[in-house]
Amino acid sequence: MATTPERPGGGPEPHVPCPTCRRPALFGPANPWRPFCSERCRGVDLGAWASEGYRVAAPAPRSDDDDAGEPAPH
Repeated sequence: MATTPERPGGGPEPHVPCPTCRRPALFGPANPWRPFCSERCRGVDLGAWASEGYRVAAPAPRSDDDDAGEPAPH
């Protein structure tokens, strides 16, 4: 019979859906790839970031920021 890893405070460690494949993944110290289910899913996610498949939203620059790098005229 397989045992479920326990948290230091007691009780079973939680499982979360893997961000890549959505399979259940152990979310605890026993899973070195957490929150991913495997090294493969972790690598797929890293590759998506590296190829700019994911982007972090940022506010559009203001029009007065367009020349922020240029010195002010004298």
